[in-house]
Amino acid sequence: MYPFATSTNPKESLLKEVNLPESFESTLLDKLSAVDHRYLKDLKVNVSNVLKYQNLSRKEILLLALGTAINEKQSALVAGLEALAQNEGATEGEIAEVAACVSLMNANNVFYRFRHFVKKEYYETTPAGIKMSIMMNPVLGKEFFELLSLTISALNGCELCVASHEQSVLSHGGTQARVYDAVRIGAIIKSFAVLL
Repeated sequence: MYPFATSTNPKESLLKEVNLPESFESTLLDKLSAVDHRYLKDLKVNVSNVLKYQNLSRKEILLLALGTAINEKQSALVAGLEALAQNEGATEGEIAEVAACVSLMNANNVFYRFRHFVKKEYYETTPAGIKMSIMMNPVLGKEFFELLSLTISALNGCELCVASHEQSVLSHGGTQARVYDAVRIGAIIKSFAVLL
């Protein structure tokens, strides 16, 4: 072995990417690690790739990942990603708004998915009665708030919400490349979260 070569444990390097301690225990990750499963290596590459700069800033990437972790109810991952986001300049107000957005999208996704599935005039025309003042002047800015809303809606499988928020992102100056990267972040972080 060359003196500069290092052996890397895929589980440890994966945990490091999202700011979880090496001692973090997960039955499923440990099972994959115990047999040196090739998927664990793929997952490490996938997570590493989506957390890199492309069409989003590092702070935006981490806030989208944080929103995904909140949506998937993974408290350890939330703590790790929150600390990383703060290191990139995310404020307490911005982090709180990510949590608020995720909560609101969970209400909207259930409600509008129901409307879309049933397709009855009464449900379609009766006001939703869901207060959404947070969307009017978000701390994160309208385009990014819509991008986060889109990502959470995609995770929760609400076709109507996904289409609406995608259009809203574009109308607020976002690009299809930013939409694509945001949804990919949500997909990959969720794939990691299911193993925690």
